Amino acid sequence: MRMRSRPVPSRRRLLGPWGIPVVLALLSGCTAKIGEPPDIELGAGGATGTGAGTSTGGGTTPTLCTDGVVRPGPAPLRRVTRFEYNNSVRDLLGDTTNPAIALPPEESGNGFGNDAAAQSVSSLLAEQYGTVAESIAARATATPTALAKLAPCASTVTATTEEACARTIIETFTPKAYRRALEPGEADALLTLEKSTRALPNATFATAVASVIEAVLQSPDFLYKLEWGVSDKARPDLKRPSGDEMAVRLAYLFWATTPDQSLRDAAKTGELETNEGVLTHATRLVDDPRARPVIRFFFDNLLPINGLTDLERDRTVFPMYSPAIGAALHEETQHFLEYEIFEGPGTWPAALTAPYTFVNAALATFYGIPDISGTAFQKVPLDPTKRLGLLTQAGIMAGTTHSNTTNPVVRGSFIVQKMLCRIIPLPSGEILAKVKPPDPYSAPTARERFTLHKSDPVCASCHSQMDPVGFTLENYDPVGLWRTQENKVTIDATGWVPGTEGTLNGPVELVRTLAEMPEAQNCFASHWLDFGYGRTLGSGDECAQGKVYDAFQKSGYNVRQMLIALTQTDEFLYLPGTP
Repeated sequence: MRMRSRPVPSRRRLLGPWGIPVVLALLSGCTAKIGEPPDIELGAGGATGTGAGTSTGGGTTPTLCTDGVVRPGPAPLRRVTRFEYNNSVRDLLGDTTNPAIALPPEESGNGFGNDAAAQSVSSLLAEQYGTVAESIAARATATPTALAKLAPCASTVTATTEEACARTIIETFTPKAYRRALEPGEADALLTLEKSTRALPNATFATAVASVIEAVLQSPDFLYKLEWGVSDKARPDLKRPSGDEMAVRLAYLFWATTPDQSLRDAAKTGELETNEGVLTHATRLVDDPRARPVIRFFFDNLLPINGLTDLERDRTVFPMYSPAIGAALHEETQHFLEYEIFEGPGTWPAALTAPYTFVNAALATFYGIPDISGTAFQKVPLDPTKRLGLLTQAGIMAGTTHSNTTNPVVRGSFIVQKMLCRIIPLPSGEILAKVKPPDPYSAPTARERFTLHKSDPVCASCHSQMDPVGFTLENYDPVGLWRTQENKVTIDATGWVPGTEGTLNGPVELVRTLAEMPEAQNCFASHWLDFGYGRTLGSGDECAQGKVYDAFQKSGYNVRQMLIALTQTDEFLYLPGTP
C-alpha cells in the first residue's frame, strides 16, 4: 500500500461485498480533505492584486516569493464535475451521450462548479451516480460490437474463455478509469463481482461485464481525483503528486478528461515527478486541439453568455432578437476567443481591444454588417468608434441586461467584479430591503434614473463603484445594438473606473483603459488559478499568485503561457506534508 498523509479508509474498505462501491455511504458524508483546507473563502471573482503591492477589493496581495522556500499550499479532495465526467466516459467508453447532464447542477463556489469546498453530496446526487452508471454500462455492453470495443476477445467469447476475457476487460478498462495502476486484489474483486452476476438467472456475459463497469463508475477512485503523494527524490522532506496523480492534474486542467497514453507512459517513467517533465507535457497539452473545449467551458462560466438563447425581450421593441440570434451571439464570443488565443495575438489585452469580430449571415444582419452570407463565421472589421474587443460584443451587453431596459449597475458590476476582481459585498438586512431598481419611467435615460436612485446615502457607497463604469456602456441597448439616444434623449456615456484618473467617454475608451491595467490582467489570471486548482484561492496563496502573474506579465500577457505557468507553482508541483 502507498504512504498516506493521514489515516483514511483503505481502498479495499471503500468497496462492499464483491467489490461493489459503497458510493451512497461514502459520498453522503465525504467532506474530509487530503491536505489543509483553504484559510478563507472570498466572494465571486476570487482574489487578486495589481502586482504592484496593493490589494484589490478584499483579495490577497500577490507576492513574488524568491526565498527558495517550497510552499505546497492546500490540496483538497476534488470530485470530477459533470463536464469532466462526460469527457471521461467519452474517452473511456466512447459514450458521447453526455450522461452527466442527469446529475444535479454543481454549486457555484469559485464560479466554475469545481470548487472542492462547495462539492457537497446530496442523496439525490449519490442516487443519480448509480442511475447514470447503470445506463452507461448498459450502452457499453449492448451489442457484440460494443463489447468488442472493451476487448477483442469479447466478440468471440465462449463458456471456456469468458473468465479470461472478463479479466482482460477488467485489467484494461479499470486502470484507465481509476487513472492509476491496480493494486493487488482489485482485479480479483471485480472478477468475483462479474462471476457472481453471471451466475444469476438469465444473466449473460454482457450483463456480467456491465455490472463491473457500473461498479467502477461508482467507485471513489473514478469519481474523485485521489492524491496520496510520494516523497520528492531531491527533497525527501517534501511530497509530490505521484506520476499518475500528476498525469491526472495535467489532463483535467487542460483537457478535463482522463490522461492519454502519453501521460500514462510519462507517469510510469517518473518523468512527471520533475518540474521539467511537467512543463514539457503542459506545453504539449495546451497546444493540442483537445484544450479548446476547456477554454470554451471556462468562458461559458466566466462571461454572461450561457443564457443568451433564453433571454426574454419584448419582440415589439426588439424584433431583431430571437433565440437563434442568442445562439449566434454565444458562438461569436467563443469563436472570437478561440481565434484570439490559438491563432491570433494570443494575449488578453489583444482580446480586450481587437478591431474585429466573427459573424455569420444572420448575425451580420443583426449587427447591420453588409455583404456576409452563409452559416460559417467569418472575420469582419469593427467600427472602432463604436466597438472594440470582447466586452463590446452584443452578447456580453445583452447578457448583462436582465430586462427591456439597460441597467448600468449590473453592467458595471460585471466589469468591476469579474474583469477587475474587486469584491463588492451584497447588501443584506435593512439595506437589502431598501434595494429596489428605479422606476423605468422615472426619467428618460438610465443615467438619470440611476443617479436619482443612488442619491440615497445607504446605496451610494456601492453604486459609486459600479455606476460610473456601467454608464460608459449605455450606447448599447438591451440586446447589445448601438444607439445614440434613449427615449429621444442623447445618451451621455461618460464615466470612469474608480481608482483611476481621468474621465472616459464611451465603451471604446473603457476597454482600452482595462487593457492597459495590470489589475485586469491579474484578475483574468486569478480566475484561471481558481478554475485550474479547483478551489477559491485566498490568504496563503500569494506566492502561487505572484509567480503566475509574473510569468503572465513577462510573456506579454499571453494566455497560453499563463496556462502553462499554472503548472509551475509550488501548489501544483507539490502536496502538503503529513500534518
